[in-house]
Amino acid sequence: MNNLWGRLQGSKLVLWGIIAALGVGMLVPLLLLVPRRNQTVAPASPEDRQTVVTEVIGSRNRASLVGTSATRGNPNAPIVLFKFSDFQCPYCVVAAGHMKEFVGNHEDDILYVYKHFPLTQIHPEAMPAAKAAWAAQQQGQFWLYHDGLFVNQNRLGEELYLELAEAMGLDLEQFNRDRTSTEAEAAIQQDLELAQQLRLQGTPSFIMNDLLIPGGAPPQLFEEIFNQINDLIQTRG
Repeated sequence: MNNLWGRLQGSKLVLWGIIAALGVGMLVPLLLLVPRRNQTVAPASPEDRQTVVTEVIGSRNRASLVGTSATRGNPNAPIVLFKFSDFQCPYCVVAAGHMKEFVGNHEDDILYVYKHFPLTQIHPEAMPAAKAAWAAQQQGQFWLYHDGLFVNQNRLGEELYLELAEAMGLDLEQFNRDRTSTEAEAAIQQDLELAQQLRLQGTPSFIMNDLLIPGGAPPQLFEEIFNQINDLIQTRG
């Protein structure tokens, strides 16, 4: 992907300036909560964090970044929005609603990619929920299952996972086999490793092409950034 961060720095929109203008109080600070043996120290400043994201995204091609993750929107869209999320994270519930509307408004112009980032130290059901969602994805029902988990977040657990699968008409034998498989474990671990490489600090975290967007950012910021990137693509190709 192109280094849009570098190109946008010279334009009318400077990402961190907009975030500051909208108010730091609107953002949700979260610690990087991953298993301690894999924990790394995040760069201190927003600019340093952005530099890491730009380098990591720039070092890999789009196909390898998207991988086998669940997606919505246009697979060939020039704008890709990655969301790193945890099904037990309360802030992710709010973000899921915002993203459903945002992506729905730009379905033809954006590829929305869900990445698992279960914060297992504080959310005991985050990993089981992620595996259940991955299993639903194997039967083509990730987004419906995703919505069901967030709507029923206060009920996360075995009973809900099976209830949702049955309500969606999933093959329960395959569902149970998939969610307990080494493939499910490997897929989620791959997302976790990417989150760590990107030095993400919590959930939800967003990256639009190579621009890091804090999870607590208000919906209008996503529209501003999308419009700016889209204008840049249209004018510069």
